[in-house]
Amino acid sequence: GGGHVSRHQEVREHYSSPAAMAADERDYNLTEEQKAIKAKYPPLNKKYEYLDHTADVQLHAWGDTLEEAFEQCVMAMFGYMTDTETVEPVDTVEVEAEGHDMLSLLFHFLDEWLYKFSANEFFIPREVKVLYIDRMQFKIRSIGWGEEFSLPKHPQGTEVKAITYSAMQICEDEKPEVFVIIDI
Repeated sequence: GGGHVSRHQEVREHYSSPAAMAADERDYNLTEEQKAIKAKYPPLNKKYEYLDHTADVQLHAWGDTLEEAFEQCVMAMFGYMTDTETVEPVDTVEVEAEGHDMLSLLFHFLDEWLYKFSANEFFIPREVKVLYIDRMQFKIRSIGWGEEFSLPKHPQGTEVKAITYSAMQICEDEKPEVFVIIDI
């Protein structure tokens, strides 16, 4: 979603979300055949536009341990913003968080990682490692290896606006897994 912006503009502008932009039409990536049909007729006189909408996406992440499920959830979030396999591990970032229960711990953990991207650093990890989860004090420590987001090196996905508590789940029955809805 969203239009393409010239490269010399700042990353923050380039990362304007699809929700924030009014658009006259959707980009449908038409086939040649579809374009040919359109070309046969004069364009329609459209007196409408698409305005703000809220959108969200649900992340489902899992692992052999809860630590791995939390790591994978961070990577799922960043993987929505860019192809994390194009990110090189040149910088190291540490993220700590705490909560009053496991769900709030997961929320704050993801929120702290999102902050590393949105607060001018534009940091995107290639890999995240959870060093420990303290289930008594609801604390977590993690480390990530990655680099600053930059165009055109990294493909532009959709910026994640916020983490939500909506339908958030942490399941540890068989394999540890988490479900988180993020606003985009």
